[in-house]
Amino acid sequence: MREEHCSMKPLDEVAGFPVRPGLYEMYGATALEEGVNFTVHSHGATSCELLLYHRKAKEPYAVLPFPERYRIGKVYSMIVFGLDIEEFEYAYRLDGPWNPEKGLLFSRDHVLLDPYARAVTGQSVWGEMQKQEGLYHARVVKNNFDWGDAPDPSYDMSDLIIYELHVRGFTRHSSSGVKHPGTFAGLREKIPYLRELGVTAVELMPIFEFDETMGKREVDGRTLLDYWGYNTVSFFAPNTAYTAAEEYNREGTELKELIRDLHGAGIEVILDVVFNHTAEGNENGPFISFKGFDNQIYYMLTPEGFYYNFSGCGNTLNCNHPIVQELIVECLRYWVSQYRVDGFRFDLASILGRSEDGSPMSNPPLLKQLAFDPLLGNTKLIAEAWDAGGLYQVGSFPAWKRWAEWNGRYRDTLRSFLKGDYWFAPEAASRIAGSGDLYSENHTGYSGSNSSVNFLTCHDGFTLRDLYSYNGKHNEANGWNNTDGADDNRSWNCGEEGETKEPRVRKLRLRLMKNACAVLLCSRGTPMFPAGDERGKTQCGNNNAYCQDNEISWMNWEETEEAVELYEFFRFMIGFRKSHPAIRRELPKAVCGFPGISFHTERAWDSALTSDTRAFGVLYAGYEKEKNRDDLVYLAVNPWWEGIHVALPALPEGKVWILRVCTCDGEAGAFYPEGKEKEARGDSLYLGARSVLVLEAREEN
Repeated sequence: MREEHCSMKPLDEVAGFPVRPGLYEMYGATALEEGVNFTVHSHGATSCELLLYHRKAKEPYAVLPFPERYRIGKVYSMIVFGLDIEEFEYAYRLDGPWNPEKGLLFSRDHVLLDPYARAVTGQSVWGEMQKQEGLYHARVVKNNFDWGDAPDPSYDMSDLIIYELHVRGFTRHSSSGVKHPGTFAGLREKIPYLRELGVTAVELMPIFEFDETMGKREVDGRTLLDYWGYNTVSFFAPNTAYTAAEEYNREGTELKELIRDLHGAGIEVILDVVFNHTAEGNENGPFISFKGFDNQIYYMLTPEGFYYNFSGCGNTLNCNHPIVQELIVECLRYWVSQYRVDGFRFDLASILGRSEDGSPMSNPPLLKQLAFDPLLGNTKLIAEAWDAGGLYQVGSFPAWKRWAEWNGRYRDTLRSFLKGDYWFAPEAASRIAGSGDLYSENHTGYSGSNSSVNFLTCHDGFTLRDLYSYNGKHNEANGWNNTDGADDNRSWNCGEEGETKEPRVRKLRLRLMKNACAVLLCSRGTPMFPAGDERGKTQCGNNNAYCQDNEISWMNWEETEEAVELYEFFRFMIGFRKSHPAIRRELPKAVCGFPGISFHTERAWDSALTSDTRAFGVLYAGYEKEKNRDDLVYLAVNPWWEGIHVALPALPEGKVWILRVCTCDGEAGAFYPEGKEKEARGDSLYLGARSVLVLEAREEN
């Protein structure tokens, strides 16, 4: 169809340009052989104009009104001949009714960005976007990247180890040693590090085009920006400030090169996407795109025409309106087909299940559409199953056997348990074992190994180091008098608030970080941790560093003794998890007859965990066909402040327990690599105060 249309000749002339009716089903701007196809739609507009700009110009050099006969239904489409896509930018101007009480905000005073723009200009220099409406212009790009013939990784959810990172923050620090810090290219230089660490997926915080100068402020001599990037400007365009090339050479090539090379290293790419709100904000926010195209359709509005705010950011996308639903589906298809993205994590995903009046839906059409869309059939869908309006759906998110969830209950329960609230033992055991009480097959069709994304820390909240260094948040640098950020942190400072030189406190904190790592990577489900946790990254107690584009947020690559020790522990635990499928998923029943998962108090096979249980063990067992063996792993956890002896489950004759992790053994670095393992002699082991043991069964020599 495209070649047939491309061979057609102009039929009319508009503003001196030869034109003809365009390809009405091809939204956005698309380069054809002999021209450029421009297609947009608006339900309420009465007319539409295409504005053409010279590079970086503020005023258009041409204005092309769409002839009325170039409109079919609510769609405007026109092919303009003779355009060089390297030489122009474009935008739109629409006219129509202005009635804010009914949500109608059409005005020829507003220059609007194409909702389907594949590249946005004017934001190439980080932090220097000019805050003026009408400067968001788009460019036409060609999707002709050569992906080669290397197959993409395709992991089961249970085999993923997700590493959440911020593209800029990962390499912006001077210690990163990369040629292009803070960019896709800089991250690409660190692929060997990711491969050595052993993670199998990176989850990139928002990389869609966003305006980091939204809410730009000066606080105590520091410039505060929208560092995280959750205020989206364009859903189809990569953030140009994350690329190292000159702006007009930025067609997504650097991002595609990054994804290609990550895939070559066996690492999947998951994008953190934000379809719950946009950068246009509330009634006082700018007109960028959606407000001027169909404000009353794209946003949830009150009967008075104001914006519902279930996102906490001023507006809420009307995701289950058919027009918005179509845009979101087309967007995700684009990133999967043109960027080879492996999955998406949906920020505040519960909003995606709200109706146009904001009420939760029992059968949300958008979520169902994404679950069954053929092009997204192998794409991982991960929900942050809550929103800022109080809707909390962990364990009840509409899944259709396709959606996984950030397990907020895993985070909360294990944070409490691991810091010493041992009375959480019964629920902690359930969370470690895959949260089967939350993710039954009746709800998801999966076991917990495919439904639960387990995490203790993420970008939002304390880092792992800060979790054991601060009793309370310290967000003064954000400029809100420490009123922002979560108050429910379930953290413990180990006796001193903040950084300390006290050896006893530092040693305890390091042990607790190792405990957390060991438990996370020995939990059934998909483990996730943020970049820097494996090196003891601190944010100085800031648990809401959304605006901190500085050392508070950036990854510090300095090779301190503690950073190296913690990194080696993380690397060992990742490798250990990979070598034991019984941790990751349910296997065929073990030859020895052990159940797939069993719980134990300090007495073997005593599964009566109560609020008085101070320590417990989880035994994973199953038959591993590939190696023709029983795979047996025993995790024992003691968050209590005194040591305890735990009895080990007796093994069949010819097998012995081998100790692989003992976090109270500081001299060994808390783990025993191949060749230095310890055989667990006797029928019990001493489980030290606030420590973790991990054992595996092997054939007796």
